[in-house]
Amino acid sequence: MKTRTLSGAALTGLGAHRPAHREDNHAIAARTSSTDAWIRERSGIVTRGVAAADESVVDMATAAGGKALASAGVDAADVGLVLMATCSMPGPLPGGSPEVAARLGATSAGASDIGAGCAGFAYALAFAADTVRTGTAEHVLVIGSEKLMPMLNPDDRGTAFLFGDGAGAAVVSRRAVDGIGPVVWAHDGDQHAKLTIHGNPPQLAMEGRAIYRWATTTLPDLARRACAEAGIDPTDLAAFVPHQANLRITESVVSSLGLPASVVVARDVVDSGNTSAASVPLALARLLELGQVRTGDAALLFGFGAGLTAAGQVVIVP
Repeated sequence: MKTRTLSGAALTGLGAHRPAHREDNHAIAARTSSTDAWIRERSGIVTRGVAAADESVVDMATAAGGKALASAGVDAADVGLVLMATCSMPGPLPGGSPEVAARLGATSAGASDIGAGCAGFAYALAFAADTVRTGTAEHVLVIGSEKLMPMLNPDDRGTAFLFGDGAGAAVVSRRAVDGIGPVVWAHDGDQHAKLTIHGNPPQLAMEGRAIYRWATTTLPDLARRACAEAGIDPTDLAAFVPHQANLRITESVVSSLGLPASVVVARDVVDSGNTSAASVPLALARLLELGQVRTGDAALLFGFGAGLTAAGQVVIVP
């Protein structure tokens, strides 16, 4: 059997796709007997992207993936694996990743969907990094793509304002030095029913208070562990990029971690809503676009949500 020497893995490119159509709080407030101020107070959300009727999870993933490949300077033909984190494909089969790979021209790649809900991108990133480190692939394309708006009950006061559509992607490539820290992960499967998508047509249901309590009590220690595994103190991070679930959760975790003002905190939820598996790459890409982080900076990425599952790792910004 051929012996493979372990190498490093690093992010080499990012890509984002945000739907052209926006929906602010006023239309949702009118349907749900709430107000713009009420929605902002409970979530921090002001507006969100809404995919067009003919714009699919695969369409958005392909757009974001293509941008990530261009950013990395990697030809699709050299990609060894395409991983797409999503919970909003129209049905359980087929997965969307093979079609994304075919559209992009990744003709020699493996392809698989990752189903870890809002933590999906962090899980997929860990799988991608290990795939590269072991020499199975030189480049892996990791995508989070969600079209959640059609799965919402538009009259549900508790969920109708929280979510949005979009896709984010990253390329993981072989490098001499690791730029992706060890993953830490956790679950509370006893609370698996707190966030579900089921029915015909599929509809999202969530117990928001339970998830808030779990996230705010679980994530701070898990975030400290991710930093410790990467050999960095949380106060030395350049950026913290948590899943964009709710601004109140983000602020609570930031406070618990005691992050100084020098650490940039992603608050993309304000303009994008909760885009589930797409939220972390979308938020990181926006920080880079705005110049709030730079190439070489250390950022802590963290996903959490349905399952209940969580995962995170420190990465070097490409």
